[in-house]
Amino acid sequence: MFGKDIGIDLGTANVLIHVKGLGVVLDEPSVVAIESDTKRVLAVGEEARRMVGRTPGNIVAIRPLKDGVIADFEITEMMLKHFISKVGGKSWYSRPRILICAPTNITSVEQKAIREAAERSGAKDVFLEEEPKAAAIGAGMDIFQPSGNMVVDIGGGTTDVAVLSMGDIVTSSSIKNAGDKFDLSIMKYIKNKYKLLIGERTSEDIKIQIGTVLENGRNEQMDIRGRDMVSGLPQTITIYSNEIREALWEPVSAIVASAKSVLERTPPELSADIIDRGVILTGGGALLHGLDQLMSEELKVPVLIAEDPMHCVVKGTGIMLDNLDKVSKKRF
Repeated sequence: MFGKDIGIDLGTANVLIHVKGLGVVLDEPSVVAIESDTKRVLAVGEEARRMVGRTPGNIVAIRPLKDGVIADFEITEMMLKHFISKVGGKSWYSRPRILICAPTNITSVEQKAIREAAERSGAKDVFLEEEPKAAAIGAGMDIFQPSGNMVVDIGGGTTDVAVLSMGDIVTSSSIKNAGDKFDLSIMKYIKNKYKLLIGERTSEDIKIQIGTVLENGRNEQMDIRGRDMVSGLPQTITIYSNEIREALWEPVSAIVASAKSVLERTPPELSADIIDRGVILTGGGALLHGLDQLMSEELKVPVLIAEDPMHCVVKGTGIMLDNLDKVSKKRF
C-alpha cells in the first residue's frame, strides 16, 4: 500500500477519520490527558475523556480545539499523530495525503495552524475544505447542480450555516455557538437556580437524556448529583425537561438567528429551491430534541435531520477523497 488518502473531521468535540477504501475507521473524543510537569501524554481520545473532571492535580485532560479551531498547537499535533498511527498510518510506505474540514470563517492564521499540525503529523499534502460543504455531501445532497441546498452543521464548537449551489458556497455564516455552549448554558442555569456545581459530563448527559427546545416537547425528569455551593457537600436534585428548555433558549436562539440571516442574504431563485428541498441539519447538535421542529417554525421552511448526522462531515470527506485531484486545484 503506497500511501493512503485520509479525510479528517477535526472537531472540537470529536475527531473522525475516513481512510480511502476502508470507510470511517476512527471516531474518538478530541481530548488528550497529559502529565502537567513532564508534558508526557498519558491517554488520548475516549480513554482521556473518561478522565475529564476526575484527575489528580498533576494530570490534566485537555481539549486542544476550541470553537472549531486549534487552541493548543502542540497538543493537537500529538493527538493527530496518535490517531493517524492508530489507524495504521505508521505502517504505510509513504506519507498520506490528508483532507481536513474546517469552519467557514476561520482566519488565514488558523488555516495555517491546521495545515501545519497535519503536516507535522506525517502528511505529504494537506487540503482544507469547508465543513458545511463536506456535511452537505455526506448528507446525500447533490450540491453540484445549479440549485439551492441549505445545510446547518451544529458541531461541538461551531455552528456552520451555508447555502450551496454549483458545488460551492453562495452565502454562509459560522458562529461559536454549538454543543459546548449548550452544555455550558445547562451548567450555568443549574448553578444559578439550585446553587449546585456540576461538571461537563453531567451537563452533556442532561442535554441528551431530558433536553428539549420545545415547550411541552418532552416531559421527563432526571436526578443529578453535584456539589452544593453553600454547604460544599455532595447533593442530589431532580430537574425537568422544561427547565432545560429554558437553559438552552439563548444558544438555540443564536443558531436560529444565524440561519435566518443566511436565508435573508440568499438570492431569491435559490430561496425558492430551499422551500422545495428544505434545510438539512447535520452534526451532533442536530440530535437535540425538537430542534428541527423549532427551526421549521421559525424559518418557515421544512427542516430535516440528516441520516446519521454525527458522521455527515467525515462521510463527505470520504466522497471528496475520491475526487481529491479536483479538490486540490482549489485550495482554501
